[in-house]
Amino acid sequence: MAATGHASINSRDGVSTLAGRWPLLGQRRPLVVYLCAIVGLDLIAMVGLGASTSLRWRDLLMFCALMGCGAVCIEATRRLGMPSGVARDLLSAWWLPVALLLPPVYALFSPIVLQILLQVRVKATVLYRRVFSSAAIGLAGCTASLAFHHVVDDPWSLSQGGGGPIFYAVGAAALFALLNIFLIAIAAHTADPETPWREVLWNKESLLLDIVELCLGVTVSIGCGVNLVLLLLALPPVVLLQRSLLHAQLQAAARTDAKTGLLNAAAWQREADTEIVRSRRTGDTLALLIIDIDHFKRVNDAHGHLVGDQVLVGVAATLRNQLRDYDVVGRFGGEEFVVLLPGADSHEARRVAERLRTRIGHMAIPADDALIRITISVGVALIGVHGDDLIELLAAADLALYRAKELGRDRVCVPAVQPPRQL
Repeated sequence: MAATGHASINSRDGVSTLAGRWPLLGQRRPLVVYLCAIVGLDLIAMVGLGASTSLRWRDLLMFCALMGCGAVCIEATRRLGMPSGVARDLLSAWWLPVALLLPPVYALFSPIVLQILLQVRVKATVLYRRVFSSAAIGLAGCTASLAFHHVVDDPWSLSQGGGGPIFYAVGAAALFALLNIFLIAIAAHTADPETPWREVLWNKESLLLDIVELCLGVTVSIGCGVNLVLLLLALPPVVLLQRSLLHAQLQAAARTDAKTGLLNAAAWQREADTEIVRSRRTGDTLALLIIDIDHFKRVNDAHGHLVGDQVLVGVAATLRNQLRDYDVVGRFGGEEFVVLLPGADSHEARRVAERLRTRIGHMAIPADDALIRITISVGVALIGVHGDDLIELLAAADLALYRAKELGRDRVCVPAVQPPRQL
């Protein structure tokens, strides 16, 4: 499932110390209110539904069997670790059968069991994130369970293979996925309002994973209804898929800067080298930008490093939104970013650099009841004009960036081209 990102922490005296002990207190007030509301609603649903649900051994046995499969799945992939930030898993293969086959109150408790196991056995993270994830998944599963039980009188009829129950099960699974994504997306957008909704909702890959989870969950539900022993046949392929998914996420994380989500310096250099070789082979134009946040140290000194991190995240989000999918953008270290623009000539490179400078200059980062505004300086270099390989282009762009700072910052500069020597 998904997890919310980290937001800024105020650096005022006393507040930052308290926030260090209780990280939730350091988040934006709307985010704190939202997280507490979701957790509170989850607790209310537990008490209300728990009081009206009678305990049956058959239900308890199935719940324990499904949670046991989830635990085996977690243990089998534990040594792989878990990528930082938002991570995806296939634990819905066990949560969905709980929601479809058992009374709705079990759907509220099932994520708690596996989230505790993830926290203890895989990766300890900030506790409020685990609590919120459990509440969001629980509420989504409970809602899907209530909807399914409302239209299907006997949930166990799902195992008979009738078209109606299967159709409603698929609809309930889709409702579960939609609600879970929606609840997590609201938290992510509240933590960072500058992030566009399309970035915190779905992309092509996450949609495909949701479809896979939906299919697995419904299939496991049908198998459970036939015979609990069939879980032993469902467990190995789910474990294999889980390992493959985590391995792919860890590979992607190794190429990504943890704070900004952009390519890290090593990954960017590899991709940039590939583009430059292609450009030299085909004769296409190509431009390189080095972007530096002006007076970034002042932001850290005045507002704290966590607010500085929020500035970096905001700049990275603006770069992603303003650049093409095939442009190569990365964080070069500190407050410097690098962008490779395949197919861009001098005019296009200047136009893109000025657009980035303008958009970032309009950003407003909230901190200490004030808004932080920043500017950037940009150095531009062109292949075939300022250099023919990555080292030469970086050196030329860095020289132009230095010139932009000398001229007062908040501007775009291109290095002068030395005229050819006369023989």
